Amino acid sequence: MSRNLLIIYHSQTGHTESMAHAVLKGAQEVEDVDTRLLRAFDANLDDLLWCDGIIIGTPENFGYMSGAVKDFLDRTYYPAQEKVTGKPYAIFVSCGNDGSGAVFNIQRIAKGYPLTQAMEPFICKGEVTGEALERCHEMGMTLAAGISVGIY
Repeated sequence: MSRNLLIIYHSQTGHTESMAHAVLKGAQEVEDVDTRLLRAFDANLDDLLWCDGIIIGTPENFGYMSGAVKDFLDRTYYPAQEKVTGKPYAIFVSCGNDGSGAVFNIQRIAKGYPLTQAMEPFICKGEVTGEALERCHEMGMTLAAGISVGIY
């Protein structure tokens, strides 16, 4: 049985987008997992209900997640109630400061769905390095493998 992974993100500078593509490449290494990579404004409730796990990527804007990611969460929160309980999620953040505000607020909202945090958030401070892209690749591969074998 094929499993499904949703990756949503928002990017203005291209940093978070490059991280999202690294997450996607990692997830695609797991053969029996279908993956969708969508910009947050383009993702909707059907995508959330389709997936068996979700990875959320955002820049940190003013100590918070991007407005686009918040918009996705706002649009799906109430309609998803009791339909996504326990789905695993992970977070990656691109930031110039510390990224903790974005992570904290996504975690807080995710508890309300309720989603289950599958791994520690990854925060990339400053320029997106090869090492950061490798961490994103590992995140995608790890969550995809976990949903593939049913440990999440």
